[in-house]
Amino acid sequence: MKRAERLHALSEALRRSGRRGRTAERLAEDFGVSVRTIKRDLDALENAGLPLWSRPGPGGGYGVRPASALPPVHFSPAQAVALMAAVSASSEAPYSDLATAGVRKIVDVLDPGTRQQADQLAARIWVNPRSGPSRSVRSALEEAMLDQRVIRIRFVSKEGVATTRPVEPMMFASTQGEWFLIAWCRLREAVRWFAMNRVESATVTTEPCAGHDLREIGTPPPAARSVGGGRP
Repeated sequence: MKRAERLHALSEALRRSGRRGRTAERLAEDFGVSVRTIKRDLDALENAGLPLWSRPGPGGGYGVRPASALPPVHFSPAQAVALMAAVSASSEAPYSDLATAGVRKIVDVLDPGTRQQADQLAARIWVNPRSGPSRSVRSALEEAMLDQRVIRIRFVSKEGVATTRPVEPMMFASTQGEWFLIAWCRLREAVRWFAMNRVESATVTTEPCAGHDLREIGTPPPAARSVGGGRP
């Protein structure tokens, strides 16, 4: 299981644990990793905004504050299919595997009538997505962005020149149907845009990023929006 996938599964396990929570030892056993790794994952989730609680000592553990749970959400067949189509058409996008898993959860809990209508409508839509970076490269880029760690990439330019360089991930961006990693390039000592489908290999290091300000990227195009709907 890739780390990004494990973090998502870990957050869901903590939500399901309710008020009892789970110990780090139990979580480590469930996910087949060390206690140290679980505690590092918990730190990453908390830094990403997940409202965790912890209790020390016997009977203690970790959990998610109840107020953070999502209320029930109802989807129409068209809304469910819209999510399915968006995820299927963007399989090369960052964190798309998690998005696919999320949509499957939504479809699985639809009432039978709505699900049948959604399945019938989905059969009338097909996609042939562009090829993107390999799964291993995408997982490494996702992990480095999430943890804000320096990543060493092997990048091939349009001219076919390959270079290996350490970069500090700052943002993922999509423009004209192509995904880019925007990063501070330590080789060029400047912000650079790297087409993700031209990254041949990527290795996450243990070194934290220096914390470059997103304003160093420059002014976004007028029509650009964050995935949350606001201006970048």
